[in-house]
Amino acid sequence: MVELKDVELRVKGMDCPSCAMNVENAIRKLKGIAGVSVDFITGKAVIKYDPSRTTTSEIREVIEKAGYNALEDGKDDYEESCSSCSTDIFEEKLPLWKQLKIRIIALSSLLLFLGLSIEYIRGTTALSHILFLFAGIISGYSIAKKGISSLLKKRLDMNFLMTIAAVGAFSIGYGEEGASVLYLFFIAEFLEDYAGERARKSIGSLVKLAPDTAIVIRDGKEVNVDVHDAKINEITVVRPGEKIPLDGFVISGESSVNQAAITGESMPVHKKTGDSVYAGTLNEHGYLEIKVSKGSQDTVLSKIVRLVEEAERKKSPTEKFVDIFARYYTPAVIFPAVSVAIIPSLVFGKPFDEWLYKALVLLVISCPCALAISTPVSMVSGITGAARNGVLIKGGNYIEEMAKAKVFVFDKTGTLTEGRPVVTDTIEVNNYSSREILETAASIEALSEHPLAKAIVLKSRIDGVSLKPVSGFKATPGKGVKGVIDKSAYYIGSPVMFSELSIPFPEEKVRKLESDGKTSILIGNRECMGIIAIMDKVRDAAPETICLLKKKDMRVVMLTGDNDRIAKTIANKLEIDEYHSNLLPEDKVRMIEELTQKYGKVVMIGDGVNDAPALAKATVGIAMGAIGSDVALETADIALMHDDISKLPYLFELSKKTFRIVKQNIFTSIAVKGSFAVLAFPGIVTLWMAVAFGDMGLSLLVIVNAMRLAVFK
Repeated sequence: MVELKDVELRVKGMDCPSCAMNVENAIRKLKGIAGVSVDFITGKAVIKYDPSRTTTSEIREVIEKAGYNALEDGKDDYEESCSSCSTDIFEEKLPLWKQLKIRIIALSSLLLFLGLSIEYIRGTTALSHILFLFAGIISGYSIAKKGISSLLKKRLDMNFLMTIAAVGAFSIGYGEEGASVLYLFFIAEFLEDYAGERARKSIGSLVKLAPDTAIVIRDGKEVNVDVHDAKINEITVVRPGEKIPLDGFVISGESSVNQAAITGESMPVHKKTGDSVYAGTLNEHGYLEIKVSKGSQDTVLSKIVRLVEEAERKKSPTEKFVDIFARYYTPAVIFPAVSVAIIPSLVFGKPFDEWLYKALVLLVISCPCALAISTPVSMVSGITGAARNGVLIKGGNYIEEMAKAKVFVFDKTGTLTEGRPVVTDTIEVNNYSSREILETAASIEALSEHPLAKAIVLKSRIDGVSLKPVSGFKATPGKGVKGVIDKSAYYIGSPVMFSELSIPFPEEKVRKLESDGKTSILIGNRECMGIIAIMDKVRDAAPETICLLKKKDMRVVMLTGDNDRIAKTIANKLEIDEYHSNLLPEDKVRMIEELTQKYGKVVMIGDGVNDAPALAKATVGIAMGAIGSDVALETADIALMHDDISKLPYLFELSKKTFRIVKQNIFTSIAVKGSFAVLAFPGIVTLWMAVAFGDMGLSLLVIVNAMRLAVFK
C-alpha cells in the first residue's frame, strides 16, 4: 500500500474564494493527488499526495502556472507573509506587492482623471480614449492575464468576466466605463487581499509572541541561541521585561508573569520554583532560571497557532452553503446576461449597443466576491478575537452551534468548583482546642495520599501547626486512618468509622455540616476530640457566570458523580436550574443525550479528561484549563486556556454576534446584488456603479462589518 504524504504550502496572490477554487482545481488535475484544501483567508494549501506519482515541486509549478506564488510553509515564510500585514497601507515602508499595486492605482487614477477632465471640457476625443485605454491596460493587465488563463483551463472566473465587460464597453464607445470597470475591480481585489492579510496578521501576531532567541546556560556560560536550537532540559535565563522563549518550569527565582497573551488573564501570575511557565508570556520583574520542558514546535503557543489555523480552515454549515450558492450564482447570472445582449435586438429590433451595455452590467453584478468573503472573514475575526482572549475555538461550525445553544451543562468537580478540597471548619468537642485537633489530624494524615488528607495537612501548614512523629499508621479504605502518637492510638475518619468503634460524637453537628454540603472528618481516641469540615470550594466566578447565562435565557444544568446531598447544596448555592448526582461517565453521556432530545443544542463544560465522553456527545464540548492539559487542547471543540469560566458569557455573546454579522453580510450582499440586477434593465445602474457599489463597495462593507469582531470584548 502506498504511503501518502502531506504538504502545506503558503500561496500568495489569492484575494477571494474564487482564487482559492482556481488553485484547488489546478492541483486536482495532477496525478496522485488524494486531497486538497485551499483557504484564501489563511493563504494556505494543504495537499495529500502520492509521492510516487507527483512531487512538491510539480504541485508548486501548477500553482504558479495558475497565476499564484507558492512557498513551502515554515516559520520564515510565515514571518515574510505577515510582515506585509504588520505595516499599514499608509506607512512608508511597504512590502513590494503593496508598493506596486498602490503605484498602479495612483497612475490609473491620474489617467482616468485626465481622460474624464478632457471629456468634460471638450467632449469625447481620441486623446481621452487613449488615456482611458492606458488606464484600463495598467490596472487590468493582471486581471486580463488571470482571465485568459482561466478561459484556457475552461473555467469562467471573475477575472474573465470583468475583462469581457471592459472590452465590450470599449467596443461600443464607453471607454471611460471600460477603464472604470478594470480600475475599480483592481481596487476591490486590493482591498480583499488586504483584508486577508489583516486576518492572517492575527495569526502572525500569535507566532511573534515568542522570541526568536533564548539565553541558555552552556558550560557555565550564558549563550544566545535560536529557540529551535534550544534543547529539552537545558536551562534558559529570563530577565525582567523579557519574554519567556520556551515552555518549562522555574528552577530558580520568583517573578510575576503576564500570561494574558495565552490565557486572557488580566492579572499577572506569581511564579516560583516548581511552577510551569509558557513561551510567549512576559516576565514582568524578577530573574528566572527555567528548565526547558518542550521544544519550540511543541509549546502551548505553537499548538494554539496550529489549532487556530486548522479552525479557520473548518467551514461552518453557513459557509458551505454560501460556497455552493456562490459557485452557481455566477453561471446563473451569465445566462440572463447573454440573453439580454442578444434577444432584444434579434427579436424586438432594439438597439444592440444599448442592450449589450445592460448585459455587461449584469456580467459585472455576477461577481460573487462580496458574498463569498462575507462568512469566512467574519468567522476568522471571531476565532482570532477569541484566541486573544484566552478562548480557543476549533472551527467556525462551533461558533454557529454555540450561537444556537439552549442549555449549558456543567460538570461540578473542577469546573464549578476548584477541584481541590479545603478545610472550612474546625469544631471543638470535649474541651480539646482547635490547635490540638489540627495537630493530631495533620500528623497522621501526612502519611496518607488521600485528597482530604492533603487538605488537612495544607491547613496545618497555613496555620503554622507543627507535626508530631507517628507510628503504626494504618488506612481503612472508605472509612479513615489510624496512627499512634506518644504511645496513644488516634483515629481520623468518617462517622461510620466512629460508629463502628463505638466512639460517641455529636451527630447533630455532623448532620448540620453535611446539610451544608461539607464532608465531616472526626478525630479522636477513646472519645471524640473534634470535627474537621472539608468542602470543595466553589469557584469565585461561578455565581456570576451562572447568573449571566440565565439572564441570556440559557437553562443551566449540573452533572456530578458526588452524592445527592453535596450536589443539592452546590446547586442551591449557585441557583442552578437542574442537577443530577451519583453519575458515572456513561450516565453523563446518557444525560447529554436526554437534554439534547428535550432542548436541542447542548453545550457541555468539563475538565477535558474525566468528562471526555460527555464532552464528545454534546453539541459543543468546552474544556477547562487547556493551558495545562494536552488532552483538553486536542479533544475539546472549544478550550478555555485558563480555569476561568467567567469567559463563557463572553464566548456565548461572541458566537451570537459573529452569527448575527454573518447573516447581516449575507443578506446585504444578496440584497444589493439583486437590486442592482433589477435596476440594470431600465438603465439606472451603470458599469462603474456596478463595480464601485455592487462589488468594491460591497466587499469593503462586509469586511469592515466583520472586522468589528476582532475587537469585541
